[in-house]
Amino acid sequence: MSKLYPDAASALEGIIRNDMLIAAGGFGLCGIPERLLDAIRDSGVTGLTFASNNAGIDNEGIGKLLRTRQVKKMISSYVGENKEFERQYLAGELEVEFCPQGTLAERMRAGGAGIPGFYTRTGVGTAVAQDKEHKDFPDRDGVMQTYILERGIFADLSIIKAWKADETGNLVFRKTARNFNLPAATCGKVCIAEVEEVVPAGALDPDQIHLAGVFVNRIVLGAPYDKKIEFRTVRERETA
Repeated sequence: MSKLYPDAASALEGIIRNDMLIAAGGFGLCGIPERLLDAIRDSGVTGLTFASNNAGIDNEGIGKLLRTRQVKKMISSYVGENKEFERQYLAGELEVEFCPQGTLAERMRAGGAGIPGFYTRTGVGTAVAQDKEHKDFPDRDGVMQTYILERGIFADLSIIKAWKADETGNLVFRKTARNFNLPAATCGKVCIAEVEEVVPAGALDPDQIHLAGVFVNRIVLGAPYDKKIEFRTVRERETA
């Protein structure tokens, strides 16, 4: 059976539903699954929880679904540049679970590896550690240190963006767009990848493949893309 679907809506058919936990790849506006996010918005599903490094910006990325009130909870490490996110959070309309960036990546990786939880020192003594199990372990020097228990993320659906895919689902990411796409891909029951190019099976150099096709259930060709900038600062041109 072919993994390639004609568009994002058809790739989501039979999978997307209300109240899902979705792991989404991307960092800022780099490497985000734009077409899949648009299709999720257009599907009208509600009550979604997103595990994602950030929530996009106003009306870009997951920000589009915040605008339409389809997101009930965000598990994120960075939420700047999004006024609607801020408004909903301060108004008590959006539940937020803040998670340090490295911890979030490891929670996704752990879920993909079938690991239900792990201990880390990151966040000890901060609001991140509130209501979490604490345990003392000796470090490499034998000094007792306090760690907190973090849970692996087991998502209902993973949506990611890659540069190239072959017909069997092997993926290559382009430079920094690899970011959270790799751990997000592995922690979902189903993984859908949108890509910029699809090549025949065997066309990719095995040593250049970043994610094996065994992790990818469906593929959608999303190109062409516009290069979006999350935040731009410019200086005034100096007079000659």
